[in-house]
Amino acid sequence: MELKIDTKEKFTVVTPILTDLTVNIAADIEQTCLKQLDAPVKNVVLQMEHVIQISEDAAVQLAELQQQFYEKSASFVICNLTNSVEETFEKMELLDFLNHTPTESEAWDIVQMEEIERELMDSDDIEFENNPE
Repeated sequence: MELKIDTKEKFTVVTPILTDLTVNIAADIEQTCLKQLDAPVKNVVLQMEHVIQISEDAAVQLAELQQQFYEKSASFVICNLTNSVEETFEKMELLDFLNHTPTESEAWDIVQMEEIERELMDSDDIEFENNPE
């Protein structure tokens, strides 16, 4: 498999090590990432620093993968998009739907913020004070 996998405390980094991301490689990424949804560390950061080209089918597949993660209350963030890959997502009008950041550090920040947001949204014990003015 042409993927490097590095598990951190709150997320797993999946890094394709090929420069051309085809639909077959996207399927490998999808399979690897979906396994994370059953793991203790569910969140995934897709590190795209090596990818110079992406097929349109692969781009759609990654956008759909992100949606699957959010439906399962997990984060999926893409980072380090090269200009050519970013242009492909933009041309297909997918870039605005993707959760993407320039660096892995910023991806980590997004994962943390989304974790906090999910905790707040799932909390049943939030009480609001009634402050009459």
